[in-house]
Amino acid sequence: MSAMPIRPSLLRRSLSPVIATAALLAFGLTGAQAKPVKSVKATKPSVQRVSAEAADPAAARTGLPATVTTALRRAHVPLSAASFYVIKVGAPRPRVSWNAEAPMNPASTMKLVTTFAGLQLLGPDYRWLTSLYADGQPGPDGVINGNVYLRGRGDPKLVPEEMAKLVNTARSTGATAINGDLVLDRSFFADTQDNSYTIDGETQRAYNVNPDALLYAFKTLTFTITPDAAGRAVDVAVTPALAQLRVDNRLTLVNGRCGDWRARANPSITPQSDGTIVAAFDGNYSADCGEHVVNLATLSHSDFIWGGFVAEWQAAGGRFVRPPGLRGGTVPRGAFLLARHYGQPLGEIVRDINKFSNNVMARQLFLTIGAEIDRSGPASTEKSTRVIKRWLSRQGLDMPDLVLENGSGLSREERISAYDMARLLQQALASNVGPVLMDSLPILGVDGTLRNRLTRANAAGNAYLKTGTLQDVRALAGYVDALDGQRYVVVAYINHPNASGAQEAHDALMQWVYKGTP
Repeated sequence: MSAMPIRPSLLRRSLSPVIATAALLAFGLTGAQAKPVKSVKATKPSVQRVSAEAADPAAARTGLPATVTTALRRAHVPLSAASFYVIKVGAPRPRVSWNAEAPMNPASTMKLVTTFAGLQLLGPDYRWLTSLYADGQPGPDGVINGNVYLRGRGDPKLVPEEMAKLVNTARSTGATAINGDLVLDRSFFADTQDNSYTIDGETQRAYNVNPDALLYAFKTLTFTITPDAAGRAVDVAVTPALAQLRVDNRLTLVNGRCGDWRARANPSITPQSDGTIVAAFDGNYSADCGEHVVNLATLSHSDFIWGGFVAEWQAAGGRFVRPPGLRGGTVPRGAFLLARHYGQPLGEIVRDINKFSNNVMARQLFLTIGAEIDRSGPASTEKSTRVIKRWLSRQGLDMPDLVLENGSGLSREERISAYDMARLLQQALASNVGPVLMDSLPILGVDGTLRNRLTRANAAGNAYLKTGTLQDVRALAGYVDALDGQRYVVVAYINHPNASGAQEAHDALMQWVYKGTP
């Protein structure tokens, strides 16, 4: 096992000021030094050549390159609002450690804690189970007389293709029709929330969807608005199919500049007295707008999965003797098992979570960790927090300042220091699940949330990093493979009202590390 990095604060506490300064200089923590003055003729003014870092007091003080500190100044972000930690993998001391032990809001880089914990505690091959039961076995005519029960255990990616597999398995038992209601068993999670709390009040935004034991298709309707090839009309398609959803498309195709397409392509969602739900589009839509996609998280979890199941059952040729009602409950003892479906393996799920920063999938995993490791009751935030902190402690990664709220980083409360995140990343890389975790990270200039960053820079394709962005927060954490053949762990956090304008500082840091730190 490689030696753990030395905390800069420990150096300062354990050494006298003079010796501590010398030690920090030796560890490369105080920045580059000025080059010696060259001798010149007395008749000419003396010239002292210095590196850019030494010429920049902030760079000299932090050990950061001048390109980073200059970018922070340009964004009006004080150094006190930022933290950085850069260390070569396996090295005993960091190359840069600035404000590294301060607890910071990490935004979506907190997903690294959740996904590493999930991979180690559950295993990359772990699969979520979704089951379908009935009050009784299908009769000779294939009719199920009684209710059917859909029980979920928090599958983050129960999408239409997966629901179709569950339905087809049930149909293979001989079931052709249901004469009863659909009962949803969501008891695996302690609390069910339909966007009752959001970080910004945007209740219909897909990133704000709350977790549920029966999450279906991310509880998000995706409308695709496209002018047809003939130039005569506007087509509107929606996924997933919900049995109770009807699209009322009254859009008129016109010529002219696109303008504010969203104002005309944002549907009104209205429940009807007959139980149906109408998504109405009205107004003019310019052909110049081309195709656009609108995502809305507007229905409850119960209505969403009820509509999804009924639509897939009917698409598979199944019937309902009467319109099925919707109930909540639990599977009764002695119920007949119609189908059992295992979702995609965790090793694939973490790719979606980290590559695309999917919040609700991360929250589903976070709750699942607690429920599966501590089976004393249903999943809860408190249980998952205890399980993950105990797991960290067993690995020597005690983090007293770690604050977990939902494990996704979509939080104003979550906190971790750059130093602790770097320790976690080193431990992850050396673990049995290191390759899986690293494969899940966005690649700079190639894919995921980094696909459009530094695409023409030499560092493109050589950095594997999780990004994070909230109002007042910009974050970056992961690995950079440098030109010198060394791999570095890089963590950078900015918590400041001007954080949104400080991307240049993080870009400069990635390029500096890639070029090889001295």
